[in-house]
Amino acid sequence: MSTIVLFEYPLNEKMRTWLRVEFLMNQLQEIVPLSNTANALNFFRLISELLDIFERGDIRTELLKELERQQQKLRAWADVPGVDMTLVEVLRDKLKAQSSQLMNAPRMGQQLREDRLIGLVRQRLSIPGGCCSFDLPSLYIWLHQPQEIRDKQVSAWLDTLAPLYSSLAIILDLIRQSGAFRNQTSLNGFYQDNAEGADLLRLQLQLNDSLYPQVSGHKNRYAIRFMPFDSDRGEVPARLNFQLACC
Repeated sequence: MSTIVLFEYPLNEKMRTWLRVEFLMNQLQEIVPLSNTANALNFFRLISELLDIFERGDIRTELLKELERQQQKLRAWADVPGVDMTLVEVLRDKLKAQSSQLMNAPRMGQQLREDRLIGLVRQRLSIPGGCCSFDLPSLYIWLHQPQEIRDKQVSAWLDTLAPLYSSLAIILDLIRQSGAFRNQTSLNGFYQDNAEGADLLRLQLQLNDSLYPQVSGHKNRYAIRFMPFDSDRGEVPARLNFQLACC
């Protein structure tokens, strides 16, 4: 059985930012504990990239707006016959609690920006090899601290991101569940359709097809062109079956 590969494409700038933040946050979760220098430097690079994103816009305000929008959608379900209102109320309470937690949290990334070690490392990351021991002796001594001390520090750093991470997780989960996968067929490697105000496209392809999608679009319309992974010898079939969810 062929492996299924999932691709996601944002249809607006808000979703583009959220997927990038999720991508970075998931990597942070994967590389802890920081047991070696390579892991530690990757951790600081990910933190630095997150802070760069936070500085470009007010991500907390956008998340709070989306949490409210999702609550409104759930309220609309109350008028639909046969809906499990117990589940709806549980979700609404979860969204309300998440909104309160996010609203009461400090400014996104502020505690990380003010951390002396993170600040020192961020200044050197753009320099090739700029985090050597002679450049950053403070990082070098930190890397030689006992593992439990470093674990405690890393945990404290990640805890400052918890309100953001949990809010983003529930929002993206609800958005992804809002669109069901349906079988579609592209002709000569091309497919297009209306987006109908959606936020996210999700495509499932067979790994054996050795194809990847190039997507262009916005909230009203999108187009998908399928490209061969091997650009020299690969071929795109005249008819390609794939699964698509518009969320």
